[in-house]
Amino acid sequence: MRSFKTLSYTAGAALLLAAQPAVGQDAAEKPFDGVYVGGSIGYSVQNNDVGEGVQFDRDLNGTFGDTVVNAGGANVFGLRTMGAFDGGFCNGVANGNNLAAGCSNDSDDVEYYGRLGYDKQFGHLVVGALVEFGKSNVSDSVTAYTTTPAAYQFTRDLDWNASLRGRLGYAVKKTLFYGTGGATYGKIDSSFFTTNAVNAFDDRGSDTSWGFQVGGGLEQKIGKKFSIGVEYLYTRFTEDDYLVRASRGTAPVNHPFVLGNAMGTDFQRTDSNFDFHSLRATIAYRF
Repeated sequence: MRSFKTLSYTAGAALLLAAQPAVGQDAAEKPFDGVYVGGSIGYSVQNNDVGEGVQFDRDLNGTFGDTVVNAGGANVFGLRTMGAFDGGFCNGVANGNNLAAGCSNDSDDVEYYGRLGYDKQFGHLVVGALVEFGKSNVSDSVTAYTTTPAAYQFTRDLDWNASLRGRLGYAVKKTLFYGTGGATYGKIDSSFFTTNAVNAFDDRGSDTSWGFQVGGGLEQKIGKKFSIGVEYLYTRFTEDDYLVRASRGTAPVNHPFVLGNAMGTDFQRTDSNFDFHSLRATIAYRF
């Protein structure tokens, strides 16, 4: 009886010892499995919004696309043939109070984000999801000029955004190639500036917006817990409810902004998309 017990214990110990390398090997074959925390730092670059301008609703019927004219019927945002008092539109920040002064380009800048995620690895296939919070310092402007002359500048900045994205990847040993996409929600600071000192201006609209993100990247495991990587991401928000109303103020009663409706004229950007491309360096700690 004692020999049988001894044999049983010996066999059990042998099986346990044999199983340990297998467990360790199984864990080593799934380096991208589990919960992780991390962050990213990168640079945001905007699209070149060539052709963007400002549109008008001069009769306040809710439909934009009206032409703002003076008492003589001339388009006050139209070009004159010559001179420094040309009207029109340019993409960027106003350099003066007429189109001849031009505009400075939109501002591209750094971004930084923190993230929490979970991945499940099935052989080479990796499926997961992550939440992310942070901000990009991009700034997007467009300017309209009247022949008065005067400048009317719209600017939007991203104060912060939170995202929920899925990940789908293919792992080769300790290297993961993946695609990612999902929804993002952000606070957008929209502002208005003008060199016009005679009319009154009031702005309104929501300061938050939904959008989407899509991209991909590479993650490289270094050690048992840490990984580093590079990631590309495209982000787009839709901001279509920010309006500015120009009312009479101290201007004469036949001012172009009150000719269509005595209450004034509404201004809005022609491009409602606030989008940018990001190239990031990432780091993660996996539990």
